Amino acid sequence: MKIPVVQEILGANDQVAAENRAAFDAAGVFVLNVMASPGAGKTSVILATVDRLPAGVRPGVIEGDLASSIDAETIGARGIPVVQINTGGNCHLDAPMIRTALPHLPLAELNLLWIENVGNLVCPSNFALGSDINVVVASVPEGHDKPYKYPSMFASADVVLLNKADLVKVFEFDLDYFRRGLAMVNAEAPLFNISCRTGSGMGEWLAWLLERIR
Repeated sequence: MKIPVVQEILGANDQVAAENRAAFDAAGVFVLNVMASPGAGKTSVILATVDRLPAGVRPGVIEGDLASSIDAETIGARGIPVVQINTGGNCHLDAPMIRTALPHLPLAELNLLWIENVGNLVCPSNFALGSDINVVVASVPEGHDKPYKYPSMFASADVVLLNKADLVKVFEFDLDYFRRGLAMVNAEAPLFNISCRTGSGMGEWLAWLLERIR
């Protein structure tokens, strides 16, 4: 009896996601759904990327968390339009939540929108939001086994960012093992090793992103 209920929920979510996508396309906004575990550096990736955007790219952010507005306040302090969604315990954002947030953004003034999903490597990959691409952020301190343990998350990625790459030696992170795991579940997704702290790898990631936006 559970399967039809799950299918009904996901089907309804997909319908709203399609409506969100239509609204984004009509406004000329490119949308990224950023997913990661807590502490991987989603907010840091967003801000480090925004700092390097060329003139004419106008970003906004929808910030998802179980509670608090800490990250939204950090983003807003940089002058970036931001809307906070507190899920009240839900482990992911869904398309209706995004639809509710849109009237609170100056969508007509933006052409790039980041959706920072709730920190979780399980649930967020199951719920379409209407984004153009899914960005999965992994981080070196989490360990090199994450694509093996959370295959559905990495399978849903259009691009994978390995953050805190400056700590590879400190944590004895096995890059080859990580790459093999990613290739097993998603051979198409490019992998960029980056460090928001040092800036390494950010140029390659930004070039890839700007090509997608164009």
